[in-house]
Amino acid sequence: MKRSWFPISIIGVLLCLLVLLAGLQYIWLGKISDGERERLQRNLQTDTQRFAEDFNREIQNAYFNFQLNADVWRGQNWNEFNLRYEFWREKTAYPNLIKNFYFVEAGNNRTILRFNKENRTFETAEWSETLNKLKPKLTAEGSFQPIAEEIPALLMPVHDAEEKLRRIIVRTAEPEEMALPSFRVPKRFDVLIIELDENVIKNRLFPDLVKRYFSANENTDYKLAVVNQQNQVVFQTDNLTATDANAKLFELSPDNFIFFANRDVLSTIQGERKSMVFSKTESRTDGQSAPKTSNSRVEVRVLNNEKNDKPRVRVFETEVSDKNPVWALNVQHTAGSLEQFVTATRRKNLVLSFGILSLLAVSVVLIFLSARRAQTLAQRQIDFVSAVSHEFRTPLAVIYSAGENLTDGVVNSSNQVEKYGNLIKGEGKKLSNMVEQILEFAGANSGRKKYDLREIDVKEIIKTALAECQSLIEEKGFAVEKDIAENLPKVLADRNALSHAIQNLITNAVKYGNDNKWLKISAENGDGRVKIAVEDKGIGIDKREVGKVFEPFYRAKSVVDAQIHGNGLGLSLVKQTVEAHGGKIDVESETGKGSRFIIHLPLNI
Repeated sequence: MKRSWFPISIIGVLLCLLVLLAGLQYIWLGKISDGERERLQRNLQTDTQRFAEDFNREIQNAYFNFQLNADVWRGQNWNEFNLRYEFWREKTAYPNLIKNFYFVEAGNNRTILRFNKENRTFETAEWSETLNKLKPKLTAEGSFQPIAEEIPALLMPVHDAEEKLRRIIVRTAEPEEMALPSFRVPKRFDVLIIELDENVIKNRLFPDLVKRYFSANENTDYKLAVVNQQNQVVFQTDNLTATDANAKLFELSPDNFIFFANRDVLSTIQGERKSMVFSKTESRTDGQSAPKTSNSRVEVRVLNNEKNDKPRVRVFETEVSDKNPVWALNVQHTAGSLEQFVTATRRKNLVLSFGILSLLAVSVVLIFLSARRAQTLAQRQIDFVSAVSHEFRTPLAVIYSAGENLTDGVVNSSNQVEKYGNLIKGEGKKLSNMVEQILEFAGANSGRKKYDLREIDVKEIIKTALAECQSLIEEKGFAVEKDIAENLPKVLADRNALSHAIQNLITNAVKYGNDNKWLKISAENGDGRVKIAVEDKGIGIDKREVGKVFEPFYRAKSVVDAQIHGNGLGLSLVKQTVEAHGGKIDVESETGKGSRFIIHLPLNI
């Protein structure tokens, strides 16, 4: 069959296109992964920051809401404090966040008052062991810390009274041409201790924030931990080994004091609602800086309603430190890190993409091979039909000629009639065998072939097969050598099917025996199987064609060139029969020296 290079060229072009597509896919997925990494990192940092902002806002609400001047505490009129307390409880989502209030009076005695929530007054209390730890913080003048992590508690300095606010302008930058008036930090009078309930923070506030920012969509793939300055875990959803994003907690930065969860805090505490205009913010540093710290102040310009009044200044103090935050929120991806997650996702996408492309490539190759196989099979079928027609034509011509001679009276003597009768019988048998072979092949391929499996004697089967082929052997003048082992075990087989298989091998040995008119049939027991071998010293089989001789309709080129008749079904039928019995067939052959076919049948145990 003439080989066509056009389909092969098409397949080559398609495979090259798939390789090019794979390269482009690798580049595209790389760019997509980079964009996804940036998006996830940005979203993660945003959610982490919002988590921290919401937490800090709740703390700031609890802190700045109770900022009262010293006159309130000197007069011990608790109405204003109670108003602020009720207002805060109504506005906050966590009314139990504040556990206790303590007011520490100035002086050497340092009298401490505790807020009684039932009668809404401050009463004299004793210094507990926990509160004693705060005394160094309370007496520190140069570096006042508003947060006591060990309790935890918020420390609110109480300053001398300032004029009430009418209008507030907070600026980030002052025009160069405008000179700011000097100001003086109000004198600190006492300290209000706001003790926070750590259980509320851990069991309510943190879980709510986790649910809000890290429990939807892709954020479920993150684990969180809150640690203190000593890197001890305060709260966590799982153990962290690295950090993909972090934010500071317990930040009381005055730059953010106006961004309370309830902005009415600063405007409605006094009972009368007054308009407030929030513009820009400004931070300044005043005084000498201690190592690694500085006093950061926000200037608030206070304008009275009267047009000619001079603006006054209110200052909110805090300490800005380069040290670790009081608490820090750390977030890590469950894959180990965000980078590992993106890398694993990219690798998975690459595997999936390359798998699909590989599947396409394999499909293209399989389609090509299937088409080639179908084309080859179709050609073999055509050759088979041609060969069968030729095989049929020869005996039919003989039968037709003999019958015509008998009809025309050319043959008169009884000897000649007998001779013609045997001739017709022999050719008819050939036709019958060919038709039987074709029908057997059709039945085996359709799955309708049924085998009558019984215990049989291998020696008897070989004897029957030789008897069926005896006329052919004698006609061709072949010598048969037999080597049948004694006491062979019986096998479970279909007598007729196995006999036909052996007959096919004997017929092929005679047909391809060439001038060496010799064949050998042997049987032995070995390796738990009975081995039946048919051997000849004929033309042999080329090594390149040994694996193809059991294919339907296949005939070797050397056989076709030698004009040896056949239909290419014999060995295919032998293989199907042997495999149907649970066995296998092997071939050993060398060109010009002959062939040896071995049937392996399992024992009937």
